[in-house]
Amino acid sequence: MRTRTLLTLTAAVAALALPAAVPAAAAADTPVLTTGTAGGTPVAVGDTLTAPLASGTSATFRSSAGGSSGVSCTSSQFTVTVTDNPTAPGTATESLTAHTFDSASCSSNVTGVLGVTGIQVANLPYTTTVSSEGAVAVTPPSGSTVRTTVSLRTLLGSINCVYEAPGLSGTAANDDNSIAFADQHFTKVSGSGLCFADGYFTATYAPVTDGSATVFVN
Repeated sequence: MRTRTLLTLTAAVAALALPAAVPAAAAADTPVLTTGTAGGTPVAVGDTLTAPLASGTSATFRSSAGGSSGVSCTSSQFTVTVTDNPTAPGTATESLTAHTFDSASCSSNVTGVLGVTGIQVANLPYTTTVSSEGAVAVTPPSGSTVRTTVSLRTLLGSINCVYEAPGLSGTAANDDNSIAFADQHFTKVSGSGLCFADGYFTATYAPVTDGSATVFVN
């Protein structure tokens, strides 16, 4: 009788101890994208994420890698819709639906160019992936390209400079909730001689937010 009582008590204690393991299992289910903190609230599929340029920075489109000649804008934003947010470590997938530049914030130091009238990104949406390691990739639809038209006012009138790239690569960082692109190479496909032959895109967007909450990569 005493033996049965001890066995029953031991089983009850073991059963009560089981829920203590649940938080560890929950932590293992943390998705690649969360809000608030690393390992915080999961970002839901279908959520819209946005990011402006990091404060005090510019998006630049230069004629050479690391160069100073080209176009610079102090206002730009991207918008994506989350299409997959698997358990970390892994790769989240998004649809880049808008990438805009405020032409009023743009200027050019190219000889013969008087101003920038617009920058338009075509062939949207693009597929964007973000890995747990912070690698970001922007890929256009199959058979297409990342295509950007830079419209300029020049001494000879208005011109359109059209550039294309097979894709873009960037880096996500949790210290400032940013996505950064550095010297991403575009090739001119049409435009006058005032359009430089190659374009190199550099920009840092931060913070990436889901509504009012900052987004972290896990």
